[in-house]
Amino acid sequence: MLPAAHRLRRSVDFERTVRRGTRAGRSTMVVHLLVPDENVSEPESGTPLVGFVVSKAVGNSVQRNLVKRRLRAAAARQLSELPVAARAVVRALPPSAAATYADLDRDLDSSLRRAVARATGDGKR
Repeated sequence: MLPAAHRLRRSVDFERTVRRGTRAGRSTMVVHLLVPDENVSEPESGTPLVGFVVSKAVGNSVQRNLVKRRLRAAAARQLSELPVAARAVVRALPPSAAATYADLDRDLDSSLRRAVARATGDGKR
C-alpha cells in the first residue's frame, strides 16, 4: 500500500504535474512526471508524491477501485526509483480494467523509468 505521506492530494499539484511534467505511456496508463528544478523557490518536501486518475471510462466503481488499489500497490514499490521531490500522476486508460496486476505493475515500471529518464535528461529523446 502506498503510504499517505507519498500521496498527491491537491488538485493544483495534479494540474501542475500534468501540464508541466514529462509524459510516458503504455497501453494501460499514461504517467506524467514533474521533477522540480533546483532553481525553483517553491518549498517542496523531499519525498516523491504519486497521484492517480481513474475515470469512468475505465469501468464501474468496482473496476475503478480495483485498478486504483493495484496501481497504488505497484507505485509503493517504485518510490525508491523516483527522484527526490518528484511528482507523478498516473492516469489509467480503459484497457487497465482488463489488465492483470502483473501487467499493470510492468507497465507502471516501464512508464516511470522512461519518464524519469526523459525528465532528468538521462534518456534519448
